[in-house]
Amino acid sequence: MNKTNKASKVKTPKILKEDKFSPFAIEIVKKLKQSGFQGYLVGGCVRDSLVGIKAKDFDVSTDATPEEVRKLFRSSRIIGKRFRLVHVFSRNELIEVSTFRSNASKQSNISEVIKDSEGKILRDNVWGTLEEDCVRRDFSINALYFDPIENDLRDFHNGLNHIQKKILVSIGDPLVRFEEDPVRSLRAIRFSSKLNFKISNAVKEAIYQKGYLLGNISNARMFDEFCKIFLTKNALNNFNKLESFGVLKYLINSNDYAEDTFGLRFQHAALINTDNRLKASKSITPGFLIAALLWPRLVEASKEKGVLNLRKFFRSMDRIIREQQTLTAVPRKFHGYIKDIWSLQLKLETRLGHQPYKILNHPRFRAAYDFLLLREEAANDTQGIGEWWTQFQRINRPGKIELLKSLRESRNGPVEKKFGFLEELS
Repeated sequence: MNKTNKASKVKTPKILKEDKFSPFAIEIVKKLKQSGFQGYLVGGCVRDSLVGIKAKDFDVSTDATPEEVRKLFRSSRIIGKRFRLVHVFSRNELIEVSTFRSNASKQSNISEVIKDSEGKILRDNVWGTLEEDCVRRDFSINALYFDPIENDLRDFHNGLNHIQKKILVSIGDPLVRFEEDPVRSLRAIRFSSKLNFKISNAVKEAIYQKGYLLGNISNARMFDEFCKIFLTKNALNNFNKLESFGVLKYLINSNDYAEDTFGLRFQHAALINTDNRLKASKSITPGFLIAALLWPRLVEASKEKGVLNLRKFFRSMDRIIREQQTLTAVPRKFHGYIKDIWSLQLKLETRLGHQPYKILNHPRFRAAYDFLLLREEAANDTQGIGEWWTQFQRINRPGKIELLKSLRESRNGPVEKKFGFLEELS
């Protein structure tokens, strides 16, 4: 068992109590220690507990190799090629157990550490000590190791002090660290918003200089980052920060919209809606947000002399999704969902014949209706189509018949002139 540096010990804050952590994660730490290994809760769960946020994800770090961890826990499996680690399962919980890694930044000649031409680490499975492992972590606030059995907190990089000062500081030179893993740029922005911390000047400069490396990250990993950034109650704040750092384009295939244009107002409205739904504990789906963020681009692609061209509209749908797919691997199950929301916007506006009855029974109606309300809000649309659908949902059958009759009588001129899209195309 590796000996740890006693100089790294700090007085454990009283806020770190056993009841703040997963009992299952604590059991894993206990079993590791009973088997002669080191075991610590590490990263976000320790950081969030110190900040005063309820911890959700619990990670364990140990000097036991993945094979040794696998032997200790029957319900477990070794995963990963780039970074091998172990998932340990209980009936309703999964804990990630990682082995201490060596400082690959200073051991670039080791054959097990493989980097690309830009410096990004492609594979690293060189085991090390606790002291070496903490150097591998991205920010000081994430390099806090807590042993709940001994009530022992290890802080090698002043993380506790940085938490108190509310500042995000890189471990090592961020220019080098962001080359090793460009996604650290996105993590810096996400942590800053989540914790309401300032980003240190060195980290800011690294995001500006190394942000372009995000273009080399797999679209699957970028979709994961998309969800972490935009589905966590800080969507609008993160959107604005990503844009200010010039890295939004690596997550969203969107045009640059000027202030007070429909495109930007609609994207902001969708992001605020996502934040509000999460704060109210309502359901959300990345499909809805992606549909909203890409909608202005679809409308732009459907223009023909300032009028919506239906053929271009439907032909552009798949292309817009494919272009987004090159950035973030949007799961196929969301493709139909996104296109349904888009195409229903036409039917929600035209309301031809008995079509409204069918639309009410469409499985995507509610999402499309919410989408319509956001469009009206962003376009300052006063036609009242959203209000019409609000009434149509609530009233009984005779009331619906009367509402449709009034609609037919009130229409003047071609249906095309009634499209709210005209507001969005201007």
